[in-house]
Amino acid sequence: MAREVNWERNHDPVGIWNGRGKAALIARGHSPTDRRWDGESLDKSLGAFMMIAVQNALDDAGITIDDVDGIIGSAGGQPGGAPLSDVWGPRPYFDPPYDSEDGLTHVTGQWLRQQMGFKNIKYINNHGDPIWNLIGQAAQAIADGRAETVVVTYPNGNLPGRYHQDPTNEARGPAVWPNTWGWGLSGQGFTFNQYCQKYGTNHDRMAPFVVQERKNGLLWEHSYYAQHEPGEFTEEDYLNGRMIARDLSIFDCDRPVLAAAAYIMTTAEKAKDMKQTPVYIWDHTESLFSPRSLVQTIDDTEEWTDIQAQRSYNGSGITADDIDVFAPYDGFAVFTQYYIEAWGWRGVKRGEAHDFYAGDISLKGPNPLNSGGGNMGTGRMRTVFITDPLEQLQNRAGERQITGRAEIAVSHGVLPVRAATVVRSTTPG
Repeated sequence: MAREVNWERNHDPVGIWNGRGKAALIARGHSPTDRRWDGESLDKSLGAFMMIAVQNALDDAGITIDDVDGIIGSAGGQPGGAPLSDVWGPRPYFDPPYDSEDGLTHVTGQWLRQQMGFKNIKYINNHGDPIWNLIGQAAQAIADGRAETVVVTYPNGNLPGRYHQDPTNEARGPAVWPNTWGWGLSGQGFTFNQYCQKYGTNHDRMAPFVVQERKNGLLWEHSYYAQHEPGEFTEEDYLNGRMIARDLSIFDCDRPVLAAAAYIMTTAEKAKDMKQTPVYIWDHTESLFSPRSLVQTIDDTEEWTDIQAQRSYNGSGITADDIDVFAPYDGFAVFTQYYIEAWGWRGVKRGEAHDFYAGDISLKGPNPLNSGGGNMGTGRMRTVFITDPLEQLQNRAGERQITGRAEIAVSHGVLPVRAATVVRSTTPG
């Protein structure tokens, strides 16, 4: 199905969303989390994991496939929904019926409908963008009446070899300069170095934040680290991490993993009859920004994060003081301070995030930042930014449950090239 973009709320001035409270996020389902797919075991392919996640989400909501009339997803967690094989380079197919990558290294809604036996689907969209955008699109589809109960799918894969480092895809044209040694790694270190120079701070002051995220992630059962590397991670470990670019440590980078997640979203009316407590979508806003030059500067970064934060506040009608659960993206850990400062969460102003990290950001403290652990604490699946705030607002986060109020959550991701924010609440509005 053709990609739709006219649903996005990405032009200012953004007013209060007219769909506020009409859609509810109800349930979540996850697959096992592996480091990568071996390319042979069909029971561990991305399609197999996606079906596990969808069934778990249905069970969590207390519904069946007959109750679902929409599927919205990203086919492979890649830009545009591309198969993983397009990024890692060609690989041989299995024998028929596996004569394409669908169900192997990416998973379309059409494949899921056929394999799982969905009979009442009237709307499918393989949007191909990050999970925040998909939640926004599903909320808009429900508010517009395109579907009433939607499964949002997010398969995120990893194959053997160097992650996203096919030079024909990642380092061609102007991108040869920032992407020669990685997926923009030198650029991210450059921007962070500018931040440190501007505000008189340094890389070592990131340690309390990254260590706390790993602690939080170990309490999330679907985290790669909880399942495979449950040992303690200390500030000394972080400070001794191998530097891979100036001001960018290996421990500032999320670890690619293989996992799938699914979410059930429905109308506010239907949500009343489902198994879990509804969490209502108050707003979704999206943005598309481009750096002024080959490498993003700190001025670029602060400008676009300020715009996105204000757009989110204008669209939802909330202020920084209303946010109980804040889940800003950390695909590179050095991103996160930009979001905290732009949103002004807990009163943090530009240049103050590292002082904030040095305070109490623990789960049971006054400022529980990224209570699910973010990507640094769970692996590069991104879905913890949706699951943990959902569970916090439903009061079923277990050991991760924060001690303060948990009524309004904001989740933001990912990069200026494609940014989105979702605001959720325990009340319709």
